[in-house]
Amino acid sequence: MAKKKRLRLIAEMARKIRAYRELKSRPRESQKYALDYETMRRPLTGKMLPVLAWQDVRRESRLFSLLAGMRLFGVGRMFTRKSWLEDHPEPSYWQITKIKVDYTAENMDHGRAWGTLTYKGKQESEVKEVEKVMYHDWRLIPKDMEQQFRDFQPLPEPPVRYAPYPPLLRAMLLAQRGKAGGSAVTEEPALPLKRDVVLNKDYFRRQEQERQRKEGTAV
Repeated sequence: MAKKKRLRLIAEMARKIRAYRELKSRPRESQKYALDYETMRRPLTGKMLPVLAWQDVRRESRLFSLLAGMRLFGVGRMFTRKSWLEDHPEPSYWQITKIKVDYTAENMDHGRAWGTLTYKGKQESEVKEVEKVMYHDWRLIPKDMEQQFRDFQPLPEPPVRYAPYPPLLRAMLLAQRGKAGGSAVTEEPALPLKRDVVLNKDYFRRQEQERQRKEGTAV
């Protein structure tokens, strides 16, 4: 018969107390992402922001800086980022569904947010946590433009016309090209998946003439 494990109540209570103290001693969002705007350093870690980000820090806003001044902390509203607007012609935005505010922050402008992401016109069905809320490039989408962002229809992806060669055949083709050209070959060999050939009488006649030319005329 197996020996019954004795429950150590004091050790279990001590473990829970240590875990609770570690949880309480963790820096809050307002402490982790606090920023000295004169020196561009984070007081908690002493790290300086990249120089390329200084202009956006002075001109743009963080996500929670926008949410803090809105009704219901912006739940249901749509937000995009400056970098998305500059890099992608397709609409990319977050629709906020849940907010967890750090109430210890002076202006309640720190915390965590969740929502649904639409990136390059393709919407994800899963609700997940919003990333990079501390970046200074968030923008609120006006209500009169929300429907314009939603109505965007992404273009269908082009069909795959080429496939990579198998490794051994690819190495043989590259070696053959190197011998023929005598210089480094940078173009990657690809196998076409479709042949654009019109199968008419002229095509088969040319194929027959080419075959006879190679084999020679029978005596």
